[in-house]
Amino acid sequence: MRTPGAASGGPELHLEISVALPYEDAVDRELLERVLRNALAGQGLTGPVEVSLVVTNDAEIQALNRQYRGIDRPTDVLSFPQTEGPGAFPRPPGVPLHLGDIVISYDRVREQAREYGHSERRELAYLAVHGLLHLLGFDHQTEPERQRMRRAEEAALSEIPRT
Repeated sequence: MRTPGAASGGPELHLEISVALPYEDAVDRELLERVLRNALAGQGLTGPVEVSLVVTNDAEIQALNRQYRGIDRPTDVLSFPQTEGPGAFPRPPGVPLHLGDIVISYDRVREQAREYGHSERRELAYLAVHGLLHLLGFDHQTEPERQRMRRAEEAALSEIPRT
C-alpha cells in the first residue's frame, strides 16, 4: 500500500501489511496507515519512508521473541529497526527509508483490549504506533522515556475513540 504524502497531509508512507487469515476481517488497514502517518508526521519525518507490518498470532510472535530476544513467551509487539546498527546503509535520494518491521500478535490485541476496556481496533492501532516509535528510536526503560513515548502515542492516536 502506497500513501502519497502531500495529497494526504502527511509523510509519504510505503506500508506493506501482512495479516494472518484468521484476523484479516478484524484489521482496518486504512486506520493503521493513518495512525502510522500521524506518528511519522509528529516526529517531523516527511518521507518517503517504508514500513512493514505483520499481524500474526501468539505462537508466531513467541517464536520470534525467542529467536531474536531470547525470551520464550508471546508478546504484544516486536519491532525490528533497519536504520541503525551494522546493517544500516545510506540510501540514494528519492529512495524510501526502510524504517523496519513491526510484528503484532492479534491474540494479545484481543486480550489487552478487554483488559484495558477499549476496542480491538484501538489496541491494534496503539500497538502499531508503539512499534513504529520503537523503529524511530523511542524506548520506555526510564520514566522520562516512557512519558515521551506515551505523549507521541497519544498524539498519533488522538482521533481514535477509546471504545
